[in-house]
Amino acid sequence: MSQVVVHNFSISLDGFGTGEGLSFEDPFGHAGERLHEWMFATRFGRRMLGESGGSNGVDESFARRHEDGVGAEIMGRGKFWPLTGPWPDLGTEQEWRGWWGPNPPFHTPVFVLTHHPRPSIEMEGGTVFHFVDAPPAEALALAREAAGDLDVRVGGGPTTVRDFLGAGLIDVMHVVQVPIVLGRGVRLWDGLESLEERYDLEAVSSPTGVVHLTFTRRV
Repeated sequence: MSQVVVHNFSISLDGFGTGEGLSFEDPFGHAGERLHEWMFATRFGRRMLGESGGSNGVDESFARRHEDGVGAEIMGRGKFWPLTGPWPDLGTEQEWRGWWGPNPPFHTPVFVLTHHPRPSIEMEGGTVFHFVDAPPAEALALAREAAGDLDVRVGGGPTTVRDFLGAGLIDVMHVVQVPIVLGRGVRLWDGLESLEERYDLEAVSSPTGVVHLTFTRRV
């Protein structure tokens, strides 16, 4: 049976999944790329950047699972676009299509949660962004229908992952604790007291200093 999964979701030691001050130039705010340097150093990460090389250790083993068996993605609007409010009318030639270029790395239907629905955007490589105003359970139903027998990935940001955790909708979650302190931004764990009672937890330390935490829902 298909599952609802989170992969490669990085947080700081103080629990922030993104920094403060998101902008078009800095999609993770003052955190920059520090939360994801571990992944960009792997073969999987280098391949995503269109480069060769990269490490092949424990970080690579976890990172490459990101693509396994996923048929649809759900993300918050902040992961697609850093501003709030209605979408500006820039015309199709200037339309914002995310940070990932013409061929985003998803290659599946992607459901972007927003209070301002808009027409879908079809990209190269099979990615289609759908903009929906729906609570977690309804968004998941749409994504499951699109994914068929494959898994649905909740891709972030931290508020979206937290909402799906709070609704009890995530089956398996891979969180990467990165040895940095951000001090400000958006935290993942707020309001999720006693989450560990619902999941079995495994921790794997990497020589790079990150810790891979895998949460598996208890049956």
